[in-house]
Amino acid sequence: MAADIDEQPAGYERLLSTEHATPIARVAAAIAERRPRHVVFTARGTSDHAALYGAYLSEIRLGLPAGLASPSAVTLFGARPDLSDALVVGVSQSGGSPDLTEVLRAARDSGALTLAVTNAPDSPLATTAELAIDIAAGHERAVAATKTYTAELLALLMLVEGIRAGDGALPAEERRALADLPELAARTLTDPVAAQLAPRYRFAAQIVTTGRGYAYPTAREAALKLMETSYLPALAFSGADLLHGPLAMTDPDVPVLAVVGSGPGGRSMGEVLPRLGERRADVVVVGSAAIDGATRLAVPEVDERYAPLLDILPLQRLALALALTRGEDPDAPRGLKKVTATM
Repeated sequence: MAADIDEQPAGYERLLSTEHATPIARVAAAIAERRPRHVVFTARGTSDHAALYGAYLSEIRLGLPAGLASPSAVTLFGARPDLSDALVVGVSQSGGSPDLTEVLRAARDSGALTLAVTNAPDSPLATTAELAIDIAAGHERAVAATKTYTAELLALLMLVEGIRAGDGALPAEERRALADLPELAARTLTDPVAAQLAPRYRFAAQIVTTGRGYAYPTAREAALKLMETSYLPALAFSGADLLHGPLAMTDPDVPVLAVVGSGPGGRSMGEVLPRLGERRADVVVVGSAAIDGATRLAVPEVDERYAPLLDILPLQRLALALALTRGEDPDAPRGLKKVTATM
């Protein structure tokens, strides 16, 4: 898991290279030409959080309604929704889950434009879809996904911005900003604070993660990593939903990991953090700015769209260190396999 985490800056650089950026641009141009009226994502586990990020991008950057499909509606209940005006995107590291493949097959049969975003270009998901993007993350050693998750994020970002451009090509300003990501990611991974926090939570009974907007998928992915590697019950909430009831369970014994960016989503967390302070919650903030009364996992300040590519890195480090501190093996969580086949 440590090796996979450390490879992420190189993964960003690889995906941004002409070799991989050009095929993504071609896919983006093909989608722009078809002019879908809405976007439907289908995914499981970690990829579901990348898909949620893609949904935010689609609605905010493209102005297209976007949502997450329920695969069981197709595979268990036999539903065949009319997706003729939709772009349907399957996101999966392995591309091997039968239910996701069946969703894309049904969507394509109904006239949808289908796309697979996967680390396995020869997988059933990729061969079923009309279009495919290879996230080029390379072999992932650990069961818990890290570098494939961030590769999915970057691929979806490049795709959406290419669609927005109309011809698939990223604008020069966008390319310049993205070119800084590998160095910023490498710098983020050198910070020792995440590993130093692990002993503090060795005996935690549960943990809460929270964020809004682009940060919400990060909160959900951080919770999953903690559950997968440390078997620590972790609940993820949007900052808004946290105030609608779950805030009551926070107290000094319930750590809260709050992802607080510098854009609208991060600013909206200004309503949440004082309420956590009233509860005397143990708060750790992931972000570029210090927050009074909270420990900080520092990340460089970037456009809020890019922040999920950096914010998750110290949280992956924390999950790894906490698992080791609690005497667990983060490379082989009990009961889990790298590829999970569901129907």
